[in-house]
Amino acid sequence: MDFSLNDEQRAIQETAREFARREVDPIVEETDESQKFPREVMRKAGELGFLGVIFPEEYGGAGLGYIEYVIVVTELSRVDPSVGISVAAHNSLCSNHIYKFGDEEQRRRWLVPLARGEKIGAWSLTEPNAGSDAAGTRTRAERADGGWILNGSKTFTTHGSVGDICVVFAVTDPTGKRGHNISAFVLDKGMEGFRPGKKENKLGIRASDTAEVVMENCFVSEDRLLGREGDGFVQALQVLDGGRISIAALGLGTAIGAFDTALAYSKEREQFGKPIAQFQAVQFALAEMATR
Repeated sequence: MDFSLNDEQRAIQETAREFARREVDPIVEETDESQKFPREVMRKAGELGFLGVIFPEEYGGAGLGYIEYVIVVTELSRVDPSVGISVAAHNSLCSNHIYKFGDEEQRRRWLVPLARGEKIGAWSLTEPNAGSDAAGTRTRAERADGGWILNGSKTFTTHGSVGDICVVFAVTDPTGKRGHNISAFVLDKGMEGFRPGKKENKLGIRASDTAEVVMENCFVSEDRLLGREGDGFVQALQVLDGGRISIAALGLGTAIGAFDTALAYSKEREQFGKPIAQFQAVQFALAEMATR
């Protein structure tokens, strides 16, 4: 099987690489130290179609596939994994959930501005006591006239404090079968009873916003339910499967970027009258990095 990139894919790779060099590299140190979300970079990424890579053009996307998506995330992560993971979470989680399980009206209403990069997406599944065991969700959605009232909190939400559109999971049937009693809803920034909570102070990838989101008597109307009631957890598992591809791309790009930096430094750093790149022990280490 030939794994070589075709001409179109190489052009996308070069576009993403040049964008990262031009727009991301000059500010990466500043945004990391200040933990500032690079919204302007994301806006420009949207103009290039990077925030809707895997979605059809009719919904504002680039109409490309997962190979092209991996190329984009890899090249961005090569310079700054914060931007890489932000683009990945935006595409794979929030936007992809709406694309896969939203009806036509919901796609037009929420997916189109997400795919165009006009709005930033968040996806809130994890809770303080429901991480790997996400079926243990405690956030509740109680039936009300014309919709539901949500109460609960989520943690480790990428874009939790900067997102404009958020997919949230809540238990809609407390007595129902575990894993089949959770539903997914779309919430908009600024809705009454919906707000960001504590922002996480991370050790790395710090320009990517990670925060709690809180629902306090937050009313959501019927038209904000994605798919069928009770299918939210099953939907989440399908969405996560696609998201894992982008996390692999994130890791690959970060590793390539680390190798690029190490190689460049080994050619600049001199000891005993010559660059350390000329020492066999350093060459072995670099060769091992490149191979892996």
